[in-house]
Amino acid sequence: MIVTARLTFSAAHRLHNPNRDPAWNRETYDKCDNPGGHGHNYTLEVSVRGAIDPETGMVIDLKRLKDIMRDRVVDRVDHRNLNEDVDFLRDVIPTAENLARAFWQQLAPAITQGELYEILLQETERNSVRYRGEDEL
Repeated sequence: MIVTARLTFSAAHRLHNPNRDPAWNRETYDKCDNPGGHGHNYTLEVSVRGAIDPETGMVIDLKRLKDIMRDRVVDRVDHRNLNEDVDFLRDVIPTAENLARAFWQQLAPAITQGELYEILLQETERNSVRYRGEDEL
């Protein structure tokens, strides 16, 4: 069984690789390399897989899952500059891909009922990433 909780947050970021020159960054990230940054209204979905507990009838209490999501991720990134204000994102280019992986690293140790199965991070209505904790290809 797989259960999913969804929360939203707003945050700003700049896509920029400090190891590359300005021309490379502009070519690679285009307007997302704006020195002042830009913002998104993100949707974060976290899915947990496991057996249904016969006593509770649940894989994980969805209220508990949302509390974990808020404590470990959402309250730490909401209305923040992801490049500057979030300790676990230091030195990370905050693409949706990197955010999903970083969120996984924050959430996985805190989920003790079932196991973290998937993170879906929607950056815009048209752009999203799914991450299942696999090693890099």
